[in-house]
Amino acid sequence: MRTLHRSTALAATGTAVLALALTACGGSDGGAKDEGAARPAATVAAQPSKAAPAASAGTASARSGGTSKDAGSGDLTTVTKSATAKQAATKAGGSKDTDSYAYTHPCAGGQVTVLVTRRAATQRVIEVRNTGASACGLSYHPAVDLGSSTAADQSHNIRPLVPGGLGGPPAYALHAGRTAYAVIDLDPSGATTGTAPGVDEMNVLADGDHMPAAETRNFPLGSGAKVLEPKLGLYSDTVARAVASMRQADTRS
Repeated sequence: MRTLHRSTALAATGTAVLALALTACGGSDGGAKDEGAARPAATVAAQPSKAAPAASAGTASARSGGTSKDAGSGDLTTVTKSATAKQAATKAGGSKDTDSYAYTHPCAGGQVTVLVTRRAATQRVIEVRNTGASACGLSYHPAVDLGSSTAADQSHNIRPLVPGGLGGPPAYALHAGRTAYAVIDLDPSGATTGTAPGVDEMNVLADGDHMPAAETRNFPLGSGAKVLEPKLGLYSDTVARAVASMRQADTRS
């Protein structure tokens, strides 16, 4: 009986130890399983939660014009479109302010202004300014004649000499906002005798090839003006070039 009790006690003790070991192992495995299950669950949950806000924020920023990368791309697209539209508008508008456009579009009287100023005792500067938004074409020089402001018959007015060998059109291209200059010398020899009597007015038509006579402008020379074999130069972009051209005048206009 004593021996049996000892065996029973040993068996019981072994059973308890085995149970304790099994319990310890079961607790360790269960913890690993729980931790392992938690990690994948957390990873799967994080992926959509990160991706969704990023896409949503980017879309919202692009719509609102924010500073996100997506929004910046939207702004860049807008700027590019604006630049393209501006270039197209500039090209369309710029094509009307070129030499080629001017050569096929003569200046109209309402598009230019004409001014005459005194440069020297016998010289006058004729300034023709394009006040329009596009280029236009002028003849090589203005149509000019000199006579009496009180004469009923202007057919005998004096016409100046101009440079010869000009050829045909196109002539002078006057760009928008620019001024063309032509210089006339009423008495290039400086003579004080033999000058034409009674001449006190200069009549100027900016473009004698295309403008009607009604666009002629009259400018007083003042009493005592001396006129003898006057010379007129071509239109130029500076007064100095206009003077040099005037000195080459050798053909009756």
